[in-house]
Amino acid sequence: MNALKETDYTFPEQTDFYRGKVRDIYYFGDKMAMVATDRISAFDVILPRAIPYKGQVLNEIAAKNLNATEDICPNWLQSTPDPNVAVGILCEPFPVEMVIRGYMAGHAWREYRDGKRELCGVPLPEGLKENDKLPHPIITPTTKAHEGHDEDISKADILKQGLVSEAEYSILEEYTYRLFERGTELAQKQALILVDTKYEFGRSGSQVLLIDEIHTPDSSRYFYADGYEDRQKKGETQKQLSKEFVRQWLISEGFQGKTGQRIPDMSDDIVKSISDRYLELYEKVVGQPLAKQNYNGIEERIKNSIIEMIN
Repeated sequence: MNALKETDYTFPEQTDFYRGKVRDIYYFGDKMAMVATDRISAFDVILPRAIPYKGQVLNEIAAKNLNATEDICPNWLQSTPDPNVAVGILCEPFPVEMVIRGYMAGHAWREYRDGKRELCGVPLPEGLKENDKLPHPIITPTTKAHEGHDEDISKADILKQGLVSEAEYSILEEYTYRLFERGTELAQKQALILVDTKYEFGRSGSQVLLIDEIHTPDSSRYFYADGYEDRQKKGETQKQLSKEFVRQWLISEGFQGKTGQRIPDMSDDIVKSISDRYLELYEKVVGQPLAKQNYNGIEERIKNSIIEMIN
């Protein structure tokens, strides 16, 4: 099964390189080229096999949503010269991720189920069930770890530790609420519910920019709007589009990223099923099927697209 697991280029004008969980990033002074590979991570661990078309799905959804929200806040993206490549402004990232939740799902639900009634300093009402809509969206930030797990953190602790100034945090909060509102509107047009998502921001000079990806299956969770209310009333599992199905498969195989746990083997059938879900999510979010790229010569094609960008 063809997939792009990693790239390893060296360009004459290159000033640095960073390999993240999913993306390979090439730096050229005040510009960067971000290659969305087909790697997949869960529980902050990179899984052993790459997923066909996943990188293209992430890159194209992110680009569409960055373009659809640039009237709300400026962002880093300048161009997408290849299905797997995004080029833009190099920013100094803030060391926190702005997670925003509209529903009691995923990590928030697991914390609530275990008895917690406060998440990142935000009080939660009694009587909520899994996947219930919250009275209003809440921001539950996390620290931004280069390795290992991101950790929940409150606004008070962010300010106390000096991770973000009070003035800048107010900007991040405002952008986060407005971006989530726009993401919710875009999802509704596709008969989806934007359940939760995360945004990352950075500084370019004195300006705050939205960076990385936005409203993708790796950074967001969606429910199907059709039948949501009935499923909640009956206590049934919600139909969702996100990476949560990968986490649930790993949990069923006894893996949650904890010390001593072994990553389960990934069969061709598992890899194909994950790829199919990403393709389904693209079609549901964007409203049309993915124009699948050709994997023949993909490494050379990506290299040439970056060379053209820097020349």
